[in-house]
Amino acid sequence: MQKIRVAEVLAALSLTTDVAAGMSFEKGLRMCAVATTFADAVLGVDSVTRRVVFEAALLRSVGCTSFAPELAEVFGDDIAFQTALKRLDHGDEAVFATQMRTFGDWAGDDRPRLAQTFIDVFPTMGVEAMRSGCETSRALGTGLGLLPDSVAALDDVYERWDGRGIPDGCRGTQLSQAARIVHVAEQAVLAHDLGGAPAAVAEVRRRSGGHLDPDLARAFVADASVALAPLEQPNALAAVLDLEPVPHVTVPFASLPQLCAVLARVVDLKSRWLLGHSEHVATLAADAGALAGLDPAAVAELRCAALVHDLGRVGIPTNIWDRPSQLGIAEVEMVRMHTYWTHRILERIPALASLAPIASAHHERVEGGGYHRGDPSGSLPFAARILAAADVFAALTEPRAHREAFTVQAAADVLVHEADTGGLDREACAAVLGAAGLPRPRRVLPAGLTERETEVLCLAARGMSNRQIGERLSISSRTVGHHLAHIYDKTGRRSRAGVAVFAMEHRLLP
Repeated sequence: MQKIRVAEVLAALSLTTDVAAGMSFEKGLRMCAVATTFADAVLGVDSVTRRVVFEAALLRSVGCTSFAPELAEVFGDDIAFQTALKRLDHGDEAVFATQMRTFGDWAGDDRPRLAQTFIDVFPTMGVEAMRSGCETSRALGTGLGLLPDSVAALDDVYERWDGRGIPDGCRGTQLSQAARIVHVAEQAVLAHDLGGAPAAVAEVRRRSGGHLDPDLARAFVADASVALAPLEQPNALAAVLDLEPVPHVTVPFASLPQLCAVLARVVDLKSRWLLGHSEHVATLAADAGALAGLDPAAVAELRCAALVHDLGRVGIPTNIWDRPSQLGIAEVEMVRMHTYWTHRILERIPALASLAPIASAHHERVEGGGYHRGDPSGSLPFAARILAAADVFAALTEPRAHREAFTVQAAADVLVHEADTGGLDREACAAVLGAAGLPRPRRVLPAGLTERETEVLCLAARGMSNRQIGERLSISSRTVGHHLAHIYDKTGRRSRAGVAVFAMEHRLLP
């Protein structure tokens, strides 16, 4: 039976979060290679710790989209914000003061106000954001079948050796050894990207005893040439896969949809308006593919491609996806890049490369007027044409920042028009409309939730306040609060992003 290396899917997740956080492509892979080499060749850790370091390094930023809508509301460009945040060192007053003189430069003349806003709100907002990220990381990481310690290490991503980190202010050896190793590797790689090995050594030395474990920092500085050796390899993915501890973790090929669903949830957290979109499209596309006569293997491939079709969305600032008004020309061009990034991420990963031509073609059109290639239908696989129709139908029947959701009939009318005018493939549209018309079985709600609690959960996941939920459901804010208390108890989640992941895991959205 064909097997999939889970490390390859983790690598795809790492590439996705690089794009989401504005990092250089493959930064996460390089960090994993350095962290694993440092742990093994320099520190000589045991085999279990080595695997925990390997997995935690690849997953380091898995929660990076969990607070994107909130960051966008306050700081505008959530990606630029995350890029800046990764380099800030508030434990060194002189360095921090210098960093704050350029913080917020993406806002132009509004930079000083943005920098002051960061100083004013981040002591509280940052804790909330990191708690959200940690909860999301645990939920998503668990779905990948990793070691519990690998998932637990993600709680320490923004903690510091000196106790000045967030969200819990853990200090010293309260931080897991794996997290402390990953911290050293990340700062080394970030500095190496700017100034090579000398800069990496200098930055680790400077952060020693503050951000970083001083013993680990000394060990790194003493053997930096060994720890940084993987950065000399031109193929970061190959280096990472070579460094994966043995035995390699594999799953049956039939488990690929479950792994792709984790990638989908990372993407859909990017915007409150996108929650559940990827899995909505995947269900619709797979059902349509079966109706159109695709064989079971092709349907399974289509489902996986649909789950990851929007990976590239993470590379576009959330304030563009959430814009309630018309986008400008430059912003439209940014949006058109998301299919390119989807292709680049998938193409890079052997286990997912076959999905790239289908997944990245969901905005191509029959007459060749789509993006990002402008391919006409003759060069598009039929599965890609089904995905394009399913994406349009699913998006129309979901609410967006600039409009309410279409009715099923109104969305169907749009598909018919697109088929008539040469935008979408007629046969693909017919299959999607057939899939959309299938009767839906009565659902069994998870975690003992009631129908009303499920309604409240879905609205809370989209970022509505208690007052807004109450107005939507014609109940009092106090009643909403009671429902939320029950929801938190039943689901075990404590943040908007946490309940959003729960809702997507159990397909409660849209």
